[in-house]
Amino acid sequence: MTQRERILVSACLLGEPCRYDGKAVPCEAVQALAASFELVPVCPEQLGGLPTPRTPSEIQPDGRVVDREGHDRTATFQAGARAAVALARESGCTRAILKSRSPSCGVTEIYDGTFTGKLTPGQGITTTALQSAGLTITDESALE
Repeated sequence: MTQRERILVSACLLGEPCRYDGKAVPCEAVQALAASFELVPVCPEQLGGLPTPRTPSEIQPDGRVVDREGHDRTATFQAGARAAVALARESGCTRAILKSRSPSCGVTEIYDGTFTGKLTPGQGITTTALQSAGLTITDESALE
């Protein structure tokens, strides 16, 4: 039997209730890929040790990740990113499909750090780490 290619995927896109608000954002286009690929779920924020639900966090202009209450969560997000890279390597993933706009998984844009809903060009902490590790990254909007 031929082994199917493995793709790292934000767990929330697969229906796991792991977002900051305790919800999932299942994406049918991503879920449909399971017919042809082995999808490896990942939630870097949980891997880094954050609970679900959790206070929303955004990347600040200086690169720190801060939650809405003002707590610096940078180290936790970095730990989650390292764990996601390790999972990708252990699983043999060379590609990832991540949740758009997330401070962990955003691919082309993220929230601007003001907690006002304004978006800015940028990448999440995990996206940057996975790209540095050689993975090809896209978000769910590329499939819809």
